[in-house]
Amino acid sequence: MSNMTDIIINAAEEPQPLLPAVDMIRKSISGYATGSDRHDIATGLVTFTVPLLPSIDALQWLNSQSIYPRTYWMNREGDDIAAGIGQADSIVYDHQGPNRRSFELLQQHITARQHNARYFGGCCFDNVQQRDPGWKPFKSLYFILPEIQITVTDRENTLSCHLFLDGRTPVNQLCARLMATLEAMQPVVTPSPDCNLPDVTSTSFKPDMKQWIEICNKALEKFQKGFMGKMILARQTTLKFSVPFSPLLFLIKYPFPDSSTYRYYFEPEKNKAFFSFTPERLYRRDHDRLLTEALAGTCSKQALEEDSIDACRHLLNSEKDIREHRFVKDTILKELSPICSTIDMEEEVQALQLNSLVHLYTRCKATLNPESSNDATVLSSLHPTPAVGGVPRDEALQQIIDLEPFSRGWYAGPIGWISRQSSEFAVGIRSARSDGQTVFLYSGAGLVKGSNPASEWQEVDHKIGDMLAIIRQTL
Repeated sequence: MSNMTDIIINAAEEPQPLLPAVDMIRKSISGYATGSDRHDIATGLVTFTVPLLPSIDALQWLNSQSIYPRTYWMNREGDDIAAGIGQADSIVYDHQGPNRRSFELLQQHITARQHNARYFGGCCFDNVQQRDPGWKPFKSLYFILPEIQITVTDRENTLSCHLFLDGRTPVNQLCARLMATLEAMQPVVTPSPDCNLPDVTSTSFKPDMKQWIEICNKALEKFQKGFMGKMILARQTTLKFSVPFSPLLFLIKYPFPDSSTYRYYFEPEKNKAFFSFTPERLYRRDHDRLLTEALAGTCSKQALEEDSIDACRHLLNSEKDIREHRFVKDTILKELSPICSTIDMEEEVQALQLNSLVHLYTRCKATLNPESSNDATVLSSLHPTPAVGGVPRDEALQQIIDLEPFSRGWYAGPIGWISRQSSEFAVGIRSARSDGQTVFLYSGAGLVKGSNPASEWQEVDHKIGDMLAIIRQTL
């Protein structure tokens, strides 16, 4: 057996259109497969790359493919886009237990890989919770290295093919599999502008409004007794459609291109996808440098029937929202202190403006201690933030399990990408799970002492407003 770490084969130097780029990579794989000793069994990663012309639309390319899994990532700034098909390698864990165990296993596998390629995926919000059967394709933890990937950054566009040498299969057989995936790749077909989602035939809620008010009142009783400071309660909105459809249409038809949100999509099986338009970064890590934030407190521009400036002013002067934001900010500082040598949390609270919502927002930069410069430690420390769980954490998580009449699955869990040297995770809120003709929308509201259950129900409505706009439906 031969061993290696990471080989990158550049099949061209100058940017190419997509189809010529595919041909160049095909020739490179063929040449590599027929090289000396390719019946050998090896370990490591070989990446074949070609720079692409900037005209490529990664999302339209992904929509034209019928190879699964399909993944898509776009960061909040819009300067890091990755679309992938197929599965060259995966990191999977699917057993109930504490989230910390899932994070440790993810770290062990990433550390064992000697390459620095990015794996895209997500985790359960709370892996102790029993999952509904519909979450089965998404596992407790599931990260994928795509076989074929298009990456679009502010500097360059790239087509990459990953050949993962697993140490069990001869190299030429793995090359043949990758070539078969390339052969099955389809040219880009742009959907017609009038290609919309099918009609919604029914809408239901879990809990419904009566149950929501009862559940909220039970949580508020805890506050009155002094047991908790904050708790997030979520709602599942179920939409039945007239016919099955590709859930990727939600991303393609997203009507707010300038909204400051991550775009995330994970489809392990056809028409079974989890996707999110989340505004919230959990963290970004580059070696020992950490960037995170406190995001909590919400105001709807629509509810105020005023412009965004007035919505910002209203939010920044809301005692309830400032108090909710302070819970998040103080908890992040507390959780980071044991694992960081320096922490720089901004003093001033800012307003983050989205399409129809405004959030309170505070950025934080930190330097990790040498023994804490890994994602298992950071994930265990920061997830779940008080913005999706509560304060104190353990009690809030137990109350969520006891009170919410559905399992959260990946909703509000860490979603994003990870590599040996860096990672970025968003918080999987403003999200949905698609299953054939049914789509489940998830969003929540933060309860503190003095919260009004009816107002919090309206806040959940506003938070799923962007996705409802996609299907041209209102509740």
